[in-house]
Amino acid sequence: MVRQTLVYDGPGGPFEGSLVWNDAVGGTRPAVLVLPNVFGAKDADVEKAEALAGFGYVALVADVYGQGKRTVGGDPGYARYMEELNADRGLLRDRLAASLAALAGLALVDHARIAAIGFCFGGKCVLDMARAGLPILGGVSFHGVYDRPDLPAEAPIATKLLVCHGWDDPLAPPDATVALAQELTDRGADWQLHAYGHAGHAFTDLSRKDSPNPAIAYEPRADRRSWQAMIQFLGELFA
Repeated sequence: MVRQTLVYDGPGGPFEGSLVWNDAVGGTRPAVLVLPNVFGAKDADVEKAEALAGFGYVALVADVYGQGKRTVGGDPGYARYMEELNADRGLLRDRLAASLAALAGLALVDHARIAAIGFCFGGKCVLDMARAGLPILGGVSFHGVYDRPDLPAEAPIATKLLVCHGWDDPLAPPDATVALAQELTDRGADWQLHAYGHAGHAFTDLSRKDSPNPAIAYEPRADRRSWQAMIQFLGELFA
């Protein structure tokens, strides 16, 4: 397994991602862009990328905040970089496009077979990539946030989407989830929604294993089931 730092340009950059691939796999191969949660790129995201590389994919942990811009839990300003991009979804789109271009431009990558996955804020990023018509075959949102960007809609949505959702997620209550389903239906997307009972926000996040708030906590069954759903989805997508 090979892991490299990838520095790339984009609006407000430079940006620093982590690239992982299995050097035992020859030729070009499908690729997956990994979009982190509110804290930005971190070791847990690289572990996801390594797991994806184990299936023969090239994986890039994207950076949409900028080189050196990371936060941690307990930091009073932990959401500041996310909030800047929530306030400017056009800038977020352009940074996502730069991350995708950095991955697609690699000699290892089959640029016609690229997907994106994301967690929390990263799940929103996946949905925004699809909404904007960025050239990914498919996307997987894990406990994402579903509010629409204030940008012109590019219809129809060509990206196939898997939305993995904790039914008790306070950041995506039932009305927001139904609204997302209606949006994707109206725009002709090939979409599926997997909703997990007794799971809230951050259900894939092991750092929330002992969370005092069950609405924002790790949930092992939802984590396991959603990851298996993603593997099946990517296998079908890249076949």
